[in-house]
Amino acid sequence: MTDLPLALVTGASRGIGAAIAHQLAPTHRLLLGGRDGDALAKVAAELPGAQPWQADLTDPAAVEAAASRIGKLDVLVHSAGAAQLGTVAEAPVTAWRTDFEVNVLAVVELTRQLLPALRAARGHVVVLNSGAGRNARPGWGPYAASKFAARAFADVLRAEEPDLRVTSVFPGRTDTEMQRDVVSQEGGAYDAARYLRPDSVATAVLTAVTATPEAHLIEITVRPR
Repeated sequence: MTDLPLALVTGASRGIGAAIAHQLAPTHRLLLGGRDGDALAKVAAELPGAQPWQADLTDPAAVEAAASRIGKLDVLVHSAGAAQLGTVAEAPVTAWRTDFEVNVLAVVELTRQLLPALRAARGHVVVLNSGAGRNARPGWGPYAASKFAARAFADVLRAEEPDLRVTSVFPGRTDTEMQRDVVSQEGGAYDAARYLRPDSVATAVLTAVTATPEAHLIEITVRPR
């Protein structure tokens, strides 16, 4: 088990992050990132070789302290996310700040702190983006803007760190607790059958991470049929 590559998955306590952890478990040692220690421990108990990696990703000091314990990292998957919606006229600045803190700044700072460990492994960074990172819809300003920024960050990182692989994954709507909250914000009725399963998104991440060494999957788009 100690010979397996090491992967850190944020947002690993539920939803897409937990699904990614389950898909990577047979081929990787896992650090399960998140704030809820109890929830992370529950997922870790299901996956041999997995350990909770508890940190508040919006706290730079906490991120620095947690990242300092990692000397070499083969895979970093940014799956934690926030989704505050609203029109430009009505969305408060707190909505914009929340989305940018979680979807952009936390991704930037965690990657920055882990760059030495990623460089040591010639590692792979996967950024879970969204269809909103390609098409900005009315009423989705805070979230879409943050996802466009996350896409730009991944593109810049790929250009600046040629020894790393950097993949942006753009899933469509996925059946998660966050999706339920989004639909509630929209005032709609929730129908899980209309959405992707978290496992389907996790499979896309696994495909990128396990690609042969000469292959670099730069972007992957997944949509419900």
